[in-house]
Amino acid sequence: MLRHEFQPGKLVAGLFLTATAVAFAGDAGGLWETPWFAVVPLVVGGLCLAGVTAALARGIRRRGGAEGGQR
Repeated sequence: MLRHEFQPGKLVAGLFLTATAVAFAGDAGGLWETPWFAVVPLVVGGLCLAGVTAALARGIRRRGGAEGGQR
């Protein structure tokens, strides 16, 4: 199996989009009521948090790579 680098921004985005899907699936199944506008804060907030997470992870990797090259 080929290994790839871990991308936490994609993980956060996927979790928020999955939470949105679960909220609407529960509404469709009749388990609870989900207002139609609930998708906006979940998706927008999740994508913003994913962007911050990805930028932070990139900064940490970039700084760690520079220090690793000096050894």
